[in-house]
Amino acid sequence: MKKITGAQRQSIMKRHSIGSFFSFPMDRHLEVHVFERDEWLIREGTRPDYFYYVIEGKAKIYVTYSNGKVSLINFVNAHDFIGEMELVNEVYYSKGIQALTRTVCYAVPFESFRDQLLEDATFLRELTKFLTLKATAMSAKYSQTLSFPLENRLADFILQTADGTIYKEKHVTVCDFLGVSYRHLLHVLSSFTQKGYIRKEGTRYIITDARALEVLAELLRNES
Repeated sequence: MKKITGAQRQSIMKRHSIGSFFSFPMDRHLEVHVFERDEWLIREGTRPDYFYYVIEGKAKIYVTYSNGKVSLINFVNAHDFIGEMELVNEVYYSKGIQALTRTVCYAVPFESFRDQLLEDATFLRELTKFLTLKATAMSAKYSQTLSFPLENRLADFILQTADGTIYKEKHVTVCDFLGVSYRHLLHVLSSFTQKGYIRKEGTRYIITDARALEVLAELLRNES
C-alpha cells in the first residue's frame, strides 16, 4: 500500500469530494491509499486499521471456510465502502479483500473516528443507503443464477474481474462463484473464443470484443 500526500492528494480530493457524507469537516482527515493489483486491502481474519471508501478501481472479497475451502463471494467497486462491519461491530473478523486492479481509496482511521462516525446522522444515512443497495445486489445475484444462461453471467464476470483487457481468474474460482461445472465453463469460454470475444494467451485471456461481452452482460444487469 502506498499513501498519497501533498499536491497529488489535493488533486484527488478535488476530483472525488465526499464532504457531503459527513456533518463535520472530514476532508482534512482523509488519507489516500493506493493498492496495486493482487495487493491485500484487508487480510482475512485480521482487524483493519481503516474504514475505506473506494474512489477508483475494484477488488474481490474472499472467505475461507472451516474445511479449508477458499471462495470468492463478492466484488468491491468504486463508490463502495469497505469495513462497514468492522465499524459497527468491534469483534467482527474481516473477510479477505484483494485488489483486482490498481485501487485508490479514502481511508479513515478507526481508532480516531469510530465513535464520531457512529454518532453522525448524515454519515449513517449514507451507510444505510450503501448497505441497502448491497443487500439488493446480493439478492439479484442469486436470482440471476437461476434465471440466466452462463453466457450472460460469465460475460459479466469477465468484465468485472478484468484488469483492462486482461482476464485471468482461476477456473475453479469461477465455477464456484457462478455455480457451474468445470466442463460447462470450458465450453462457454471456448465459444467466446471462437466468436472472437476473447483470445487465450498462455494462462490468461485477452478481451478482444468488449462490446459483445457488454451486450451479454447488459441483459443480466437490466434485471438487477
